[in-house]
Amino acid sequence: MSEIDSRVVVAMSGGVDSSVAAALLVERGYDVVGMMMRLWSDEALGGPAHNRCCTPEQMSDARRIADQLAIPFYVLDTKDVFRNTVVQYFIDQHRDGFTPNPCLQCNRHIRFDWLLKNALALDADYLATGHYARIDQDSSGTYRLRSGLDIEKDQSYVLSVMGQSQLARTMFPVGEFTKQEVRALAKKFGLNVEGKQDSQDLCFLGGKDYRDFLRLHAPDLMQPGPILRKNGELLGQHQGLSNYTIGQRRGLGLSYHVPLYVLEMNPADNSLVVGTGDELGRHDLLADSLNWVSGQCPAQPFRAGVKIRYQARAQPATVEPIGEDKIYLRFDLPQRDITPGQGAVIYDGDLCLGGGVICKFEDMEQAQGQPENELMSN
Repeated sequence: MSEIDSRVVVAMSGGVDSSVAAALLVERGYDVVGMMMRLWSDEALGGPAHNRCCTPEQMSDARRIADQLAIPFYVLDTKDVFRNTVVQYFIDQHRDGFTPNPCLQCNRHIRFDWLLKNALALDADYLATGHYARIDQDSSGTYRLRSGLDIEKDQSYVLSVMGQSQLARTMFPVGEFTKQEVRALAKKFGLNVEGKQDSQDLCFLGGKDYRDFLRLHAPDLMQPGPILRKNGELLGQHQGLSNYTIGQRRGLGLSYHVPLYVLEMNPADNSLVVGTGDELGRHDLLADSLNWVSGQCPAQPFRAGVKIRYQARAQPATVEPIGEDKIYLRFDLPQRDITPGQGAVIYDGDLCLGGGVICKFEDMEQAQGQPENELMSN
């Protein structure tokens, strides 16, 4: 099939990246269709009554750019499935004592499932997005997910949920460019979006703090409880576990002779465990809900780089698969910000091999069947 015969649905947001992605595909001769998702937002917070990914201004820009490129443009009502799949996950994970990354959930269930299926229903051959990542194939034809060329903007971490069937039907046109080059392309194409800034917060919060969102939708998460040292020493009272995250130092409301950091959050007894900086670092973690980009779980332990946060650098570690759905990771150096609920994403150079969700520390101890001091070198 030639490019001129291939139809590509572009997920448009009115921003610079997806707009340039659409323009590049039109320039290359594809049959391009623009599609924007109307997502759920929390009007009760008192902010804008629109998700930050689909404000009236953004929708107007996306429609204008589609008209300028002479491509069809559709708006897909995704509010209910987004609320039930992504937002509820965010609430439930906090209730279970995790600090979730809802972008991973959105890419797994909304963008590269719900949206992809709707794109294919329009007889499209591909779905394209404005993500900074790359797709290629190895000599056997297996699709590979690679980091974007702009390391500062690379989004392969949140795309680690993708598998072979999704990669075979996906394009990332801006992954071969830097952000600066993409802005220059937007100007060259005359799209009038080159000065738009990237959104940094969770799209459904409408610019509000996530704690305000949880106070409204899950007030039970804001129940006060004890702040403890690991030895059980009572130091004070917290204001609800969801107000805190692993590694947090400020806002604990404690007066102590050395700085203290959040080490653990325990929903079972509603306790917040704090300790010194020396107690914060951990060498290892357990992750579940695994996805291997290749579709094949490695049979033996292997060496890799692992990211434990979206903005983190990959750190050298030994990766040990445990069955089909779990991995045990041991880092060469202790990591201060290992946070249950965040993604642990595995890399071989610029190849994203896949990843999973970091488990609670007690789950790791149970899975390994050993006491904590034999597993870890804190």
